[in-house]
Amino acid sequence: MPSSSHPLPHRTRIKICGLTREADVQAAVQAGADAIGFVLYAPSPRAVTPVRAAELARLLPPFVTPVLLFVNASLAEVQAGLHAVPNALLQFHGDETPAQCATLAQGHPYVRAARVPLGDAARGFDLLQYARDFSHAQAILLDAQVQGYGGGGHAFDWSAFDWSHPQLSASTRLVLSGGLTPANVSAGIRLVRPWAVDVSSGVESAKGIKHPELIDRFVAAVRQADAL
Repeated sequence: MPSSSHPLPHRTRIKICGLTREADVQAAVQAGADAIGFVLYAPSPRAVTPVRAAELARLLPPFVTPVLLFVNASLAEVQAGLHAVPNALLQFHGDETPAQCATLAQGHPYVRAARVPLGDAARGFDLLQYARDFSHAQAILLDAQVQGYGGGGHAFDWSAFDWSHPQLSASTRLVLSGGLTPANVSAGIRLVRPWAVDVSSGVESAKGIKHPELIDRFVAAVRQADAL
């Protein structure tokens, strides 16, 4: 057994989001993804119905978590998603308040997305207060604020925040997202040291169509960063 004086390095969890095809789910699982995201937001080019999400979620082996992404959804829409995929983690990616998240989640664990402005405006975003406001969320997912809700392929300025702050450590379950690719995810992990990373467009050949080689390269880059 390893010595207690030499703890094992942190293992960054990996979520691959916006999957629409069986082949993409299988590629993500084989590559070593920890979670698979299904978008239940009709305007998205990556949208699936609850029934389709259930079909794809049935391909997941034990310990790979299905995540249902909602944007300003009604309680009925969230309930329909949970009826189709009862073991799913919820992700609220719209303008939901803390009270609305609690109502929609109905006691189920959820992740809250924070839409961080691009450019210098990121420095005016109070991430600490945001995390306090959504203290009941299992994680705060950091995405870039773009037109629409996510999937825009843009990264916010990672240097805008003091990641050494005790409340912005891996223990707070930060999930780094927004514009991640196999080429930049290692740098993001080394700077932020998030609990997890979330990728969608960065491993696609077209919107909603994942590329197995890009998935493999992304996972390999994450593991390389963990080893440093």
